[in-house]
Amino acid sequence: MVLKRIQLGLIHVAVAMTLVPINSTLNRVMIKELALSATLVAVLASLPYLLSPIQVMIGAFSDRHPLLGLRRTPYIAAGLLLCVIGLVLSPQAAFLIATNFWAGIGLGLLAFGAWGMGFNFATVSYLSLASELSGERSRGRTVAIMWFMMICSIIVTAIVLSHMVDPFSAQALVRSFWIVGLAALVLGLIGLIRLEPRAMSAPASDQGEYSWGRLFSFILENRQATLFFIYLAVLLAAILGQDILLEPFGGEAFGMPVQATTRITSIWGGCVLVALLVAGGLDGRVNKRTLASLGAWSALAGFVLITISGLALSQGIFYGGVVFLGVGTGLATVSNLSLMLDMTTTEKVGLFIGAWGMSNAVSRLVGTILGGAVRDVVAQVAHNPVTGYAVVFGIEAIMLLVSLYLLQKIDVGAFRRQAEQPSLLEQASLAAD
Repeated sequence: MVLKRIQLGLIHVAVAMTLVPINSTLNRVMIKELALSATLVAVLASLPYLLSPIQVMIGAFSDRHPLLGLRRTPYIAAGLLLCVIGLVLSPQAAFLIATNFWAGIGLGLLAFGAWGMGFNFATVSYLSLASELSGERSRGRTVAIMWFMMICSIIVTAIVLSHMVDPFSAQALVRSFWIVGLAALVLGLIGLIRLEPRAMSAPASDQGEYSWGRLFSFILENRQATLFFIYLAVLLAAILGQDILLEPFGGEAFGMPVQATTRITSIWGGCVLVALLVAGGLDGRVNKRTLASLGAWSALAGFVLITISGLALSQGIFYGGVVFLGVGTGLATVSNLSLMLDMTTTEKVGLFIGAWGMSNAVSRLVGTILGGAVRDVVAQVAHNPVTGYAVVFGIEAIMLLVSLYLLQKIDVGAFRRQAEQPSLLEQASLAAD
């Protein structure tokens, strides 16, 4: 099983590697070097989250329609290939937008749409496979290994990418995206070799399927589920909404070159990794809500320091903010994942995991678009782009305060009592089939 966990981790690594150049380096180049609207960049970057509902259809379809006896492998391979295609087309689209707007927008929608479709195809398929291969008792260990490998790959990819684009040029950027894409494809295909056993049983019958209507009504009927759904959405929108802005901010506020801002991702990832290890060691010794609170407070401190760094034009304070943000993200990840698992230990696991996944997609979508739009509007009004970034980071700090308030009202015991009410069993089983 150790080998299979490593192979699953390689697939997770491959998909994450295709994300790093798009969500870090390319965002900065589009906003800073090409002077494109941050709102436009945010809309393109949010396509994977707009397309996230297809995960439900892909998961249900692959359950019932194996190809050559394999339920997950073909969909993982197709998703990874789409991710790589989207990755290598994305810099071409960015440069085309700057010279031929509408043609560039068309290519951009194709590139970012391909990556988004691939991400959703691959993610739901390899997570389903991880769950099937691991079994209930070892599922947590499998997820931990996959996550650890993924964070390490983000750090390494960011470091290598920063060297490949130094000195920066359009040719260097395109070449680096091709290299990362091909490396990701090779690693992902290695991970798939003899990973999934061929399906021995007949495809499941279409006795039911996920319904967003049933999902919403069920979540709204459970007050604790509603609170946790909103809490996750607010927390993740705040922490992840900075994804497309942190590197452009470094370029705008401090005049940092592309290779320097690309290293920001590796610094952030390193702090996340350390926090993950610390939080893992504290699991079971420290209350999960306490860890979640520490994560939120640390991320809040990070946003405050980053905001101050822009006003004081201090790179030292900026890097301090990045460290706090990374530590907060790591602590929040472990603690809230653990809380989520606590709140899905009922017979309605599939239903609630679907809800938490949707909360993640909604938060990323809102955080990304809101961040880009607010930055553009404030920058235009104040005639200073740094002010736009400062306002966005300030809003995200306030959102973290709101999440801390909501966290105090979450009660896992009350959630379980409400989730197991007999009157809701039929509706839950229909939605989770």
